[in-house]
Amino acid sequence: MYAQETLKASKASKVKSLAKPKIKLSPVEPYLYLVPSFIIFITFVFYPFINTIYVSMYTTDLRGRVKDFVGLQNFIDLFNSPAFYNSITITFKFVLMIAFPSVLIAFILALLANNKLKGNRIYETMFSLPMAIASAPATAFWSMAFNQTNGIINYVLGQEIQWLTNPDYALIAVSIVTVWLSIGFNFIFLTVGLRNIPTELIESVSIDGANYLQKFRYIYLPLISPQMFVVVFINVIGSFQAFGQIKLLTEGGPGDSTNVLVYSIYQEAFKYGRFEVACAQALVLFVIMLCVTLLQFKFEKKVVHYD
Repeated sequence: MYAQETLKASKASKVKSLAKPKIKLSPVEPYLYLVPSFIIFITFVFYPFINTIYVSMYTTDLRGRVKDFVGLQNFIDLFNSPAFYNSITITFKFVLMIAFPSVLIAFILALLANNKLKGNRIYETMFSLPMAIASAPATAFWSMAFNQTNGIINYVLGQEIQWLTNPDYALIAVSIVTVWLSIGFNFIFLTVGLRNIPTELIESVSIDGANYLQKFRYIYLPLISPQMFVVVFINVIGSFQAFGQIKLLTEGGPGDSTNVLVYSIYQEAFKYGRFEVACAQALVLFVIMLCVTLLQFKFEKKVVHYD
């Protein structure tokens, strides 16, 4: 009996010796792990934003160095400029010509790919391909396709449209390129959303006699609405920030017909050396995007269905 108690006591002492001692964390230590993230955000987000506000209230030289304090005069001059209002108008046209058509086309392609057809993987690869292509080579291809005399688009249409040099068609051409570049991401995102819909639910409504339109209205559309909202949100924000294809295709022309606000900011800063005007325009663009984002999230509560 004594031996058993001694054995148990020795085992208990070994367990206590093997148990890891409790480590008391300093109240500051968890925040130290966030320091690298804080450094990155301060360097690349917060400091540029604050510096943009600062520069927008001064005049600058050609190197962007601040000179004289002018307060809100740069904003007053901006809102008295017809060119600025033209850029805002073109920007909203551009957003509407990209965000919703790209989502609609991608959704139709996702519905087609969701059907279990022979060679489905080939279609999925084809529809997703634009996402793997950078804007520079894509723009080079489309600039040849839009060529007035040798372009394939005019050849198919049997016309000689000046897509990139006519103010009536330039914004349409840039929008087509941007929609094509956006389809790949939208297609993948929406396809994943469609395939996450339970097959049992589809089979049960099919047994009840629902046709495809009824499935689309009452099953597909409500259950894919979260993915749809995210895709629309990303496309709207991306449309406000589109730059590469405009720079490479039209450089804001002809006649400022594609001079969206982002490209106008670039021109004011790096072409004309008016950094204070560029900063003021950047802040206006920030406010516009913030308002659009808040409206989207307010609208999201009414149309998005979560399980």
